[in-house]
Amino acid sequence: MVVLSAEQVRAWDRFTIEKQPIASIDLMEKAAMACVQWMETNRIVNQQQFYIFCGKGNNGGDGLAIARLLQKFNRPVDVFIFETGQLGSPDFQQNLHRLHTLPVTIHFIQENSPLPDIPESVLVIDALLGTGLNRPVEGRMAALISHINQYPNAVISIDLPSGLFADQSTLPHPCIHASITLSFQCFKPALLVSENALFFGIPVILDIGLDQRFLNSCTPLYEMTDGPLAKAILQPRLAFSHKGKFGHALLLAGSPGKMGAAVLAAKACLRSGAGLLTTLVPELERMLFPTAIPESMSILYDNRKPEEILSDTSIYKTIGIGPGLGQQPQSRDWLHHLLTHFRKPMVLDADALNLLASDVRLLEGIPPFSILTPHPKEFDRLNGTCSNDFERLEAALRMAIQHQVIVVLKGHRTFIAMPGGRAWFNTSGNASMAKGGSGDVLTGMLTGLLARGYAPEQAALLGVYLHGLAGEIASRKLGKESVLASDIIDSIGPAFLELESSN
Repeated sequence: MVVLSAEQVRAWDRFTIEKQPIASIDLMEKAAMACVQWMETNRIVNQQQFYIFCGKGNNGGDGLAIARLLQKFNRPVDVFIFETGQLGSPDFQQNLHRLHTLPVTIHFIQENSPLPDIPESVLVIDALLGTGLNRPVEGRMAALISHINQYPNAVISIDLPSGLFADQSTLPHPCIHASITLSFQCFKPALLVSENALFFGIPVILDIGLDQRFLNSCTPLYEMTDGPLAKAILQPRLAFSHKGKFGHALLLAGSPGKMGAAVLAAKACLRSGAGLLTTLVPELERMLFPTAIPESMSILYDNRKPEEILSDTSIYKTIGIGPGLGQQPQSRDWLHHLLTHFRKPMVLDADALNLLASDVRLLEGIPPFSILTPHPKEFDRLNGTCSNDFERLEAALRMAIQHQVIVVLKGHRTFIAMPGGRAWFNTSGNASMAKGGSGDVLTGMLTGLLARGYAPEQAALLGVYLHGLAGEIASRKLGKESVLASDIIDSIGPAFLELESSN
């Protein structure tokens, strides 16, 4: 699945109109029918009454067509047209003419007229602006949006909530607070970033039959990971293999009082297919680790220099560094030692990233195609503060290209930026994973997949998707409130099985 900008979506519309061919008014009808069919399937058509707020562009034309289709269900429909003193788009005007023949009450919101009260029984449909926004809303339109937002009624926005930019930050400007957004054909970036969650509610993508040939000539803004992509990456575990064929990983994680992070990462690494794992363990915690995870070998370290304890890293396929590590000088020494003596792709998370942020010279020493897994605050420490999510996405891409690393910017829709300039949003996972330790599990999984033999780009895409899928599986058994990071680990195996068996 692709993620397109507003201009790319408009180009897709034009391509479809030209190549199929289909009249623009008929394409608008297909969009309206898709919306009403979705509402019928989800029993929303049974609402007592609809208030549909329409601008005079094509988004408003969608709203007028939806009003006509809803009226066929004998539902009371009121249409409120935001008056600008000018004619609407041709398709808007044609749908307005069609609506005049039906028993639908049409109101015009004039410059000085009072804004309508919205009764509790009404479901609001927002078709004011959609993706046609080219500047922040202001004046009378901003007042109407604020007016709608003050009511507790459910709101369905068509294409995009009015006031929301498709591919840049809307903050701090006003925007409709939708309960559900019915968008067409593909995700727009605005529907994937956390700063807009209050605006778009639950996003639903409706297929309206745009011509797929357009995508062959279009470079998408971003792409999305999904089950078919993850399944295509999976590699079979050959029967006549042994543990040495599946890679030996080294893990530097944990510190006194924070060894849980190391245990989580180690278990996740082995659950993800690594043949062997060695974990660097503080001397003070020498009794804990073999008991907690006997499948991992251990190297005990103390106050000696790292080169005195681990002089040869050549036997390792990859190294995972950071969960629970702490930022004390000894941790910095270990990070510097491993960055200096190991040139294969590695995974860096948590305190490894914080140590990099405190000494940006270390960033230059990261092996190419290593995977960095910051959450937004960790990323801002590395990069410098970003004022909004869109700036952070662009900065993650710049960092990936400049340093030739893979940046996994964690969130509900984790963003994966590649050194070659491509980027993906992840589609798996849910709010059950918003618990301490989930990131440690991801670090372990990515380390395990790299050790297993996946290319770094494959490991990043597959690992992030499997991590989210494991969280979903755990929440099916336990509910979203009760999932622990260890439950995600226990669900890695079922996630592999579910992915392997999917169509």
